[in-house]
Amino acid sequence: MSEPFVPVTPSMTAYVVVFGLAAVACFASLRRARRIDDPDTRRGLEGFLLLSGGWAAAHVAYLLAPSPNLSLAAYLVGLVVGFAAVGAWLYFCSAYTGRSLHQDATYRRAAIVVFLLVVGLKVTNPIHGLYFTATPTASPFPHLAVEHSLLHWLAMGLAYALSAVGFFMLFELFTQVGQDTRPLTALVGLTGVPLVLDIAGTASPQFIDMTYEPIGVALFAVGTLFLFFERFQTIRLAGNIDDPVIFLDEDDEIRDSNAPARRLFPELEDAKGESLKSTLPAVGDLLVSDESVLELAGDGELRYFMVATNPFTFGNTRVGRVLLFTDVTQTERYRREVERQNERLGRFASVVSHDLRNPLSVARGRIELEREARANRSENLTAAADALDRMERLIEDVLALARAGDDIDERQPVSLSSMAERAWETVDADGGDLRIENDVTVEADPERLRQALENIFRNSTDHGGADVVITVGGLDDGQGFYVEDDGPGIPPELREQIFEWGVSGEGGSGLGLAIVETIVEGHGWEITVEESAEGGARFEVTGVRS
Repeated sequence: MSEPFVPVTPSMTAYVVVFGLAAVACFASLRRARRIDDPDTRRGLEGFLLLSGGWAAAHVAYLLAPSPNLSLAAYLVGLVVGFAAVGAWLYFCSAYTGRSLHQDATYRRAAIVVFLLVVGLKVTNPIHGLYFTATPTASPFPHLAVEHSLLHWLAMGLAYALSAVGFFMLFELFTQVGQDTRPLTALVGLTGVPLVLDIAGTASPQFIDMTYEPIGVALFAVGTLFLFFERFQTIRLAGNIDDPVIFLDEDDEIRDSNAPARRLFPELEDAKGESLKSTLPAVGDLLVSDESVLELAGDGELRYFMVATNPFTFGNTRVGRVLLFTDVTQTERYRREVERQNERLGRFASVVSHDLRNPLSVARGRIELEREARANRSENLTAAADALDRMERLIEDVLALARAGDDIDERQPVSLSSMAERAWETVDADGGDLRIENDVTVEADPERLRQALENIFRNSTDHGGADVVITVGGLDDGQGFYVEDDGPGIPPELREQIFEWGVSGEGGSGLGLAIVETIVEGHGWEITVEESAEGGARFEVTGVRS
């Protein structure tokens, strides 16, 4: 097998050109593959292109080798590289479809063992001759004729079976997102064409007996790359998202969509290439407005979707944008209900402020006149004046509660001790004492925080007596603060109700601690009440940013 072959003939040229073009196509496509964002998907497809091109190039070397020995060596290299391409294909499919099989150590070890076993059979063929036999021949042109044995067909069957696993991963993803599988089916069909040529090479003298798979695999690899940029990219993104997704190009024309989007918007079924504005006017109007929530009517009810838009890129090149629709119906209904309640509360507060305060002032004035006429000797008038004073405090608390329900927007770092001292100045507690255990800085609306502390202090002085001692400090974990007193405390059975409207001790309005809870929750914090070390009440506010 060491005698040199004769120079290249025209009939050989056709084979060399076909395999050479296959190799060049794969290698030239590597640059485009580097634009894939996901690193594992990129590595898998780059490896598949490189090995597919290497397999085709090995066949060129096999045909052009100047001696049978070099031709045999090139053919063996091609067999090894070709089988390795199956591993790269599976790596790509696993990464592209969002699986982690390519990262699993067990699967990797199994793949290496199978690869080494098959490669071992191939490279030791000159010793045992069970994989193929090679004989120099002059028909249809001088070359090393290869006749494959049973082991070759078994190995090829294994390669096709493993490749089918990858195809299954892709078909499953296409089906899940409701995409047309015909382009993928046509692409898969390319890998079957060389099998026909393999059989023809065995049965007809017009074809040389060799493996033609590098041609189909190269076409498939390059086709996969270009189909990736045309369709795979959008399918991979949509497959990782259960929410409706619409893909737009740079001109806001509809490029693609997933199955949930087409169920939500039936108009998308035949809308590829159409303008988003003409197909879905409500969505188009939303994108150019300051709103982000889309209201849709269907099945007798209103549904709400948060619409997020993100750039859609290939590598560093922007080619459009992605619209993601997140169902926020429950949240939006709750938000709108809260807005309606706040609006009603605001109207109620306005009534309380204007329509009740005026007659209250008239009543207080009349009582004062009558007390002067009676030289302040009427117990009934005194009781009536006290009742009017309590009504005034109740009105103030209702107005405070209405204001506390407003959104808290402006926050700034404030000193807890400073806010506590300001709040203490407004509390009527001549014999009481405020103690600052330690100071913390919190992100808060200063006036709202002062108001909350003031109401807690008043609760302590109302129930703890004139000589109550109140202590303020930061929690040990640095995520909040506490206010505690040495008064009689709050019974355990009332601690769950203490922040409800109308729950109060004698003489209170029942709104003071409700105002506290509203302010705390408006900041995104939480408040609980426990027993202090002295047996009094201890209020803890948690979830505070410092």
